[in-house]
Amino acid sequence: PLTDYLVIKSRSITGEVESRTRIEVLVSRAQNGDNGAFTLLYQEYVQPIYRYIYVRVGQAEQAEDLTQDVFLKALDNIGRYRDKGQPFASWLFRIAHNLVIDHYRQVKKNKYIPLTETITVIDDNNLVATLEHDMEISEIKQAIEKLPTQQREVISLRFGSDLSVTETALAIGKTEGTVKKLQHVALSRLRKMMSNE
Repeated sequence: PLTDYLVIKSRSITGEVESRTRIEVLVSRAQNGDNGAFTLLYQEYVQPIYRYIYVRVGQAEQAEDLTQDVFLKALDNIGRYRDKGQPFASWLFRIAHNLVIDHYRQVKKNKYIPLTETITVIDDNNLVATLEHDMEISEIKQAIEKLPTQQREVISLRFGSDLSVTETALAIGKTEGTVKKLQHVALSRLRKMMSNE
């Protein structure tokens, strides 16, 4: 069992290294004016960036506009990007984070749509199970709306955009320890709220 675990872990690490190397090559090519490389970076990250923004602003059209702004800003500034041991995705999420903050400064309101708003399940074969699942999602959504802003943001990044703790920390400008603590407290609060209901 231990050797199986080590083999699986080794494959996982190898996959992560290969993926990161591929991204680094694409970034380097994009910095040298290769528009095709930037297009591939866009295709790699557009969905996670969109999900993150949608979770924050709650309107598909606005999220699409802001997502495009993220990549326009990234394209304009790709030459300034420096790999300091942080994933390229963290740089993109930092841009997205700042644009969302700017968006709220402009509209002067604090509307927040939880990550569960983006979750849909359709199962024609089992309508009862689908309805029960939708009711559970609705309850989770209501519970997430009650979390403090930073906890909602961490939950959105970690589970809505599937970022690692490191990427989440870099995206919101906090330490990994802070992200872990925010996540732990948020999940504990959600469990308590859900069990009370």
